[in-house]
Amino acid sequence: MSDTVILAVSVDNKSGLQKMTDSVYKGDKNNPNYLLLSDPGHAVIDRYGLFNPETKGLPYPAAYVIDKEGIVRWEIVEVDYRIRPSNQQVLEAVKNLQ
Repeated sequence: MSDTVILAVSVDNKSGLQKMTDSVYKGDKNNPNYLLLSDPGHAVIDRYGLFNPETKGLPYPAAYVIDKEGIVRWEIVEVDYRIRPSNQQVLEAVKNLQ
């Protein structure tokens, strides 16, 4: 899995991402070990059909495993923001690519 890249996409601008990161990792010296991408115009979010008009633009929570050719091999999309895939689910999906 050394060639695996984790990305997070948010509608927040750069300062909003920093504020969220500071809030989530408050007091923790371990900042996230993945890239946080800002998509305030929600181009990526729209491309994946995740734009949620009921939340004033916040996307539906989702996770994807995409192979090197850009093909989605695994995904989970939820309406309820409290439902997220476990780390184990994502790791299993990544392992299945190998």
